Amino acid sequence: MAEHVIRLPDVGEGVAEAELVEWHVNVGDLVREDAVLAAVMTDKATVEIPSPVEGEITWLGAKVGDVVPVGSDLVRLKIPGEDAPAVAASSAQAKQKAQTEKTPRKEKQPSAPISERPGKTTAPRELREAAQPPEKRILARPGPARQGTFGPPRPEGLRPLASPAVRLRAREGGIDLRQVPGTGPAGRITHEDLDAFFAKGAGAGRSAGLQPKTGVEEIKLVGLRRRIAEKMATAHSHIPAITYVEEVDVTALEELRASLNKEKRDNPQRLTLLPFLMRALVRAVEAHPVVNSLFDDAAGVLHQHGGVHIGIATQTPSGLMVPVVRHAEALDLWGCAAELTRLSEAAKAGTAQRDELTGSTITITSLGALGGIISTPIINHPEIAIVGVNKMSVRPHWDGTEFVPRKMMNLSSSFDHRVIDGFDAAVFMQRLKALLETPALIFMESRA
Repeated sequence: MAEHVIRLPDVGEGVAEAELVEWHVNVGDLVREDAVLAAVMTDKATVEIPSPVEGEITWLGAKVGDVVPVGSDLVRLKIPGEDAPAVAASSAQAKQKAQTEKTPRKEKQPSAPISERPGKTTAPRELREAAQPPEKRILARPGPARQGTFGPPRPEGLRPLASPAVRLRAREGGIDLRQVPGTGPAGRITHEDLDAFFAKGAGAGRSAGLQPKTGVEEIKLVGLRRRIAEKMATAHSHIPAITYVEEVDVTALEELRASLNKEKRDNPQRLTLLPFLMRALVRAVEAHPVVNSLFDDAAGVLHQHGGVHIGIATQTPSGLMVPVVRHAEALDLWGCAAELTRLSEAAKAGTAQRDELTGSTITITSLGALGGIISTPIINHPEIAIVGVNKMSVRPHWDGTEFVPRKMMNLSSSFDHRVIDGFDAAVFMQRLKALLETPALIFMESRA
């Protein structure tokens, strides 16, 4: 047997290291060629690392959450063959495979029994797998679920092994994964296991009556979730923020939005509230340009930008991302809507490029119908302002003679108090309020 070392590959674009976010194998597992070994995350994307050879896992070089330099040893395997340097063995194996594929197939001749063949022999796959000890598992790419191979439920308090997608399905279905037998490596729970559990009735795995739950699950923050935590901690510890909440009457704005959406256009893009807010933000920045700045607190320098690059806080399956609509001052209403849709879809699909997720100068955050009455948004460091959109609702509004129903919405904003005084924050938000309550002002040309 020879040893083969798999190193963290160069994923390109100048990435020098990556964070290990998931192992798909354990020591002792048998893996086939192209089986996924691990998943690593860079600043740009999550990448799966496949195995180039068949063999037995003998060593894993990192733990989930570790940052691994490119080129460092990641996995070691025992592979069939003479003892030789791993790279040479792998190269020889690759050449042999290439020659085999190029050699024309000969007519099949009757062969002698395995025991009578000279030299080193290889038994059929069925015999080889049957001869493996029970604890040896052969990992390959996902295939049809095996029937009748469920193991016992994992003990309470022991964290079930499952991918994020499986955990999401279980959470949405109200299933405790500790009750789901796993047929994957090391008892890993697969989508097929969930399907089988749903088919036989999820209630079968639950005991009757109310019982105390004493288990404690430890969840390590890795990947994007850890990056978000670090960024939020930096912003909260560095920026003494002031929060300002203003109520806005958006009745006229909603009427305009509905009217524009009814128009027949070649572009099927529909307008939401955000493109109007983006255009209003551009107009408000014209009168208060200091808000559109980045603050280098280490150097004590404020970088005031001419271009308005609006970050849009977007919730994705992987966590919070902030795609950036660049030069919003050069986009009209429909242009803002199209770019907003494109970037949001790219962020949610995980295909957004690095330059599409960096470089914002001011940020909008919105939870839509879940926006609540008020919020205290955290500034996207090193920016100095963020505007949060709260949910819209019909409220009674006094017009001077009587109460009338109006569509109202709160804007919750935060400002870096080291740069923006409370008075300036209030003036800026009042300007934004005036633009949204009288939407015709958004489309008037600037006097500057």
